[in-house]
Amino acid sequence: MELQYDKDSKERIPYEHYLQLFQSADPLEMSQRSGIPYDSEKQIFTLQLMGVTYDIKYPEYTVSHREEEVICYYPLESAVNARILVLRYLVEGCKSFSTGKFLTYRETPWGNVYLKQFQGRCLMRLAFGFGNKQELFARAMEKIGAEKLAHGDIAYEFEFINGYRLQMILWAGDDEFPPSSQILFSDNFPNAFQAEDMAVVGDITITMIKALSQ
Repeated sequence: MELQYDKDSKERIPYEHYLQLFQSADPLEMSQRSGIPYDSEKQIFTLQLMGVTYDIKYPEYTVSHREEEVICYYPLESAVNARILVLRYLVEGCKSFSTGKFLTYRETPWGNVYLKQFQGRCLMRLAFGFGNKQELFARAMEKIGAEKLAHGDIAYEFEFINGYRLQMILWAGDDEFPPSSQILFSDNFPNAFQAEDMAVVGDITITMIKALSQ
């Protein structure tokens, strides 16, 4: 597919930059470092993003989901921010393991600096989108195989990519208080993703939840 974005899009330059780095990098080195399997014969990386398995062709960076996937929304095929994030992970990221603990955005490096933007871009969007529509939230979470948790009014945990996990927690609003939300990141996230990346992770996830809740 040909990726569509405006000529003056703020995403165009980073996309083209990381695409060039990806195409000039050694795929075996990227695979070993990131933990994303690579088939040298087919020249394909196999990656899971929010429960969907994708094949990524090297060096073209053409992306396709597996035919058996029936989720109906595939951000890595069409969303520029998702494609940039995965490019960055393949080019710069590393496989690492969580201790089982989870962090708020504020607790991550530079999280304090970008907290206000994260609150508006992710936490408020999640809260006002699903705080009082929790049955739709549950429907989307079940489609990606998320695990239900006993937090808040409703909460789920799921793998975003390659051992990096998220917890999303919602509280319904009432006559006195608006709905609220929290997004927690497994404590290995800062090993591979910067604070700006983690805001993009939240953005991609919420967009997918909205698509799957219909």
